[in-house]
Amino acid sequence: MEMSANQELILETNELTKKLGGKPVVKAVNMQIRRGDIYGFLGPNGAGKTTTIRMLLGLAKPTAGSIRIFGKDIRKMRLAILRKVGSLVEYPSYYGHLTATENLEAVRRLLGVPKSRIDEVLSIVRLTKEAKRPVRGFSLGMKQRLGIATALLGDPELLVLDEPTNGLDPAGIQEIRELIKSLPQTSGVTILISSHLLSEVEQMATRVGIISKGELIYEDSIHRLREQAQGRVRLGVSNPESAWRLLLSHGYPVGWENGRLTVAKADDRTVASIVARLVKQDFEVYRVEEETASLESIFLQMTGTEGSL
Repeated sequence: MEMSANQELILETNELTKKLGGKPVVKAVNMQIRRGDIYGFLGPNGAGKTTTIRMLLGLAKPTAGSIRIFGKDIRKMRLAILRKVGSLVEYPSYYGHLTATENLEAVRRLLGVPKSRIDEVLSIVRLTKEAKRPVRGFSLGMKQRLGIATALLGDPELLVLDEPTNGLDPAGIQEIRELIKSLPQTSGVTILISSHLLSEVEQMATRVGIISKGELIYEDSIHRLREQAQGRVRLGVSNPESAWRLLLSHGYPVGWENGRLTVAKADDRTVASIVARLVKQDFEVYRVEEETASLESIFLQMTGTEGSL
């Protein structure tokens, strides 16, 4: 199947495998990241996320399988590829006594990019006002933003962020999330972001890959994952048992539990027609609510981690 221009593959792995001490920690992973994606790479801690990312960044050697980034094989063209990849893996390291600008200058010299790029990346991560402050006075969220600025210095085409909101408070998480969402537009960059929290990635990602016990068990759009997770609708009504009998007799797919009526995978029209039917027969409808949080539960079912959370 030919991909249209806007679906150009930026990163593709083929049967990517890594064994540590003879034991496979990443098993035959085939992932595909397209240009412009914010790809959420999800899995419980210990599922093989960081090992995969280390291989993608050339920091660990695959035992088997291949990695192509920008259409080139990483084994053959590692340096050329990595020049166009920015990454933030684990906590960024800084010289605390230096300012944000000075820290960026140290990296800029290594990369050989123009000086003007420092102000550009500081503005992208909204640190322009803090540019002249020593970094040791920065909050954790500001340090993460500086880490992302550093990753953007070389004007990469692919940005790899490993657990970028780890350890941040809710305000810091919100800030980093908004920043990441804006990057494909402002910097024309494709993003791979790893996390063990679906709720976090769900608000940023366009596509999702879920890894569990070293295997990629799901890869598709966030929209498809949402469709899978459509919850049930619950209705609070007067006299639920006879309401339930009435609806069943009219062929509606209703369940009844704990005094509430439930409708699985109901579209809006079905719910509206159920409510209309009940009201017409003099039942009082107190509330109609969708059971949410089902995306999270699908993730837990897929990764088999209900017990450990």
